[in-house]
Amino acid sequence: MNRKVLLLLVVLLFSLSACSKDNPSPEERLSSYIELWNAAEFTKMFDEYLSVRTLDTFGKEAFIKRPEKLYKDLEIKNVAVTFDKPKEEKDYKKDALAVFPVQIKMDTIAGPVEFEKKMTLTYEKKEEVENWFIEWDPSFTLPDLAQQDKVGIAIVQSERGEILDRNGLPLAINGSGVDIGIIPEKFNIADKEKLATLLNVTPGYITDQLSQSWVQPSYFVPIKRIAHTEENNFDDVFGIEGVTNMQVEMREYPYAKSFAHLLGYIGPLNAEELEENKDKNYKETDFIGKRGLEQLLENRLRGEDGIQIYIEKTDENTEKIVIAEQPAKDGEEINLTIDAVLQRDAFEAMDGERGATSIIDPKSGDVLALTSSPAFDPNEFVVGISSKRYTELTEDPNEPLLNRFSATYAPGSSIKPITAAIGMELGTLMPNEGHVINGKSWQKDASWGNYKVTRVYNSANPVNLQKALVYSDNVYFAKEALKMGRDAFVDGLSGFGFGEDLPFSYPIKSSQVSNSGQLSSLGQLADTSFGQGEMLMNIVHLASSYSAILNDGTIFKPTLYNDESKSEIWKENLLSAENASVLRTDLREVVTGGHTEAANIPTLSISGKTGTAELKAAKGKTGKENGFFVAYPTDNPTYVIAMMIEGVEDKGGSSHVVKKVTNFMTK
Repeated sequence: MNRKVLLLLVVLLFSLSACSKDNPSPEERLSSYIELWNAAEFTKMFDEYLSVRTLDTFGKEAFIKRPEKLYKDLEIKNVAVTFDKPKEEKDYKKDALAVFPVQIKMDTIAGPVEFEKKMTLTYEKKEEVENWFIEWDPSFTLPDLAQQDKVGIAIVQSERGEILDRNGLPLAINGSGVDIGIIPEKFNIADKEKLATLLNVTPGYITDQLSQSWVQPSYFVPIKRIAHTEENNFDDVFGIEGVTNMQVEMREYPYAKSFAHLLGYIGPLNAEELEENKDKNYKETDFIGKRGLEQLLENRLRGEDGIQIYIEKTDENTEKIVIAEQPAKDGEEINLTIDAVLQRDAFEAMDGERGATSIIDPKSGDVLALTSSPAFDPNEFVVGISSKRYTELTEDPNEPLLNRFSATYAPGSSIKPITAAIGMELGTLMPNEGHVINGKSWQKDASWGNYKVTRVYNSANPVNLQKALVYSDNVYFAKEALKMGRDAFVDGLSGFGFGEDLPFSYPIKSSQVSNSGQLSSLGQLADTSFGQGEMLMNIVHLASSYSAILNDGTIFKPTLYNDESKSEIWKENLLSAENASVLRTDLREVVTGGHTEAANIPTLSISGKTGTAELKAAKGKTGKENGFFVAYPTDNPTYVIAMMIEGVEDKGGSSHVVKKVTNFMTK
């Protein structure tokens, strides 16, 4: 072979090698395209890889701008496009098509999307360059997407969890209310003033509602939303021509005021709440728990809205295709230990007077009722309470917005059975041994100065435990407390849970022996023995403490939710069975032989102890009085009720409360 032929052969081989490098196979071409696709390099894909037909059909708007917007709006991330390369490289004809199945995966705001498509490559010449180019259409961005289709995002609303009582009765539910509104063409504008007065709105507000741009003569124009519990208050409204109503979905509290302080209510998020919860995906239009269990259980009750990505087809079928969907997750249903009927009846028994009531099951710790009076209607707040109405509530001297069952009060003589229990267990108080007490007042010695312990009733000497309980003798208990000593008495009260948080699911202020937790003087010791001084107690703790008398020394942890463990011991060995039996006998005698006549009825055997706590305005002056009665059915003590009523000084003292509790128990 001569040198010319050899040189020609080398040039030819080099030329073939160069052609192979400049014109990759369809597989290599697609691999490069997919790398750019996974990196969302749409501009480079458009400039270098698309076929002439694709470019002519779609252009930059469809290929670059629309996918970029979809990636942003749909929060498309982690795009992973792959294709199965043939095991053996195929020799593709330049006038044929190269077709490969590609797998497309991505994460979106509505969850993962995964689909498979066949991608076609054609060999063509474009701007003096011959190569394999991609045939593309919008369905490679999202499955089934066509050029004229619309892509939408829909929120799938979740349901807020409902709150039910122990028997499944509804307490806070996703119910309905009523929109009171006007049909303009039927409404006589002369009735505007009358309607405004009945709805507690201004005439100008009605005018503004009727002047909205969307209003038509035959349209329903809502003016005021009310709860079903309020409907009877608006009978006169529906007598006005052109005024009608429409049912609407809303949070509903069927037992209204009787559960107001326990349940609270929900309301629209304000700017501050939205900022505080910015990491929890709340929207400006969402509602949030504002008080009570609605607020306390917000994370459990609140649902998680779902989201849906869909394609709205523009062909004749107008089909909507769901591409991805994150289902809505409804809030949790909560069952309370509360008995709705007992709660309602206890609230009604207080008859709107200032006070609080707790009812517990002593054998399980279940709280059966927990209510504060007076109260507000939570339904008013859900529909949007007016500033005028809110001012009425805040300026009401009876303070209906104040939650009294979460507060603490001086328990007065209702604490005496606990004082007796501590003394008996210490061995310093002998039930059958008595004190000789003369007159209505007593002091230890002259060192007490002007301080004296006073009592209301005289009883025959000697005064033993039973007489002291029946006649609520402060002097007896002061003497017994002095025998115990300050430290021993404080330790005994600590055993009953004073000075520690009540293990209860609802935040309640802790009971205290004193402000410091100690007793600084014998006078303070004496006062504390009969529930005065600086002693304070919450109503749940008071009811629970009597469980020790019924359970031979055991107090169970008070429970509010049905799924909590029952009969879980909180305190034990507080009383021997013998001493507990003595106190049970005495508490029955308090009703049958003392000044608790209203509870001594033939239809029901009741045991219990009254208490009157005096709140002195100043030394030497008579102050306000809070009345207590803690009671249970003697023969079948399935519950203990503790009721406190404020301001009983002109109503017969604690006897006023005895009547209310007895009416409740017989009902």
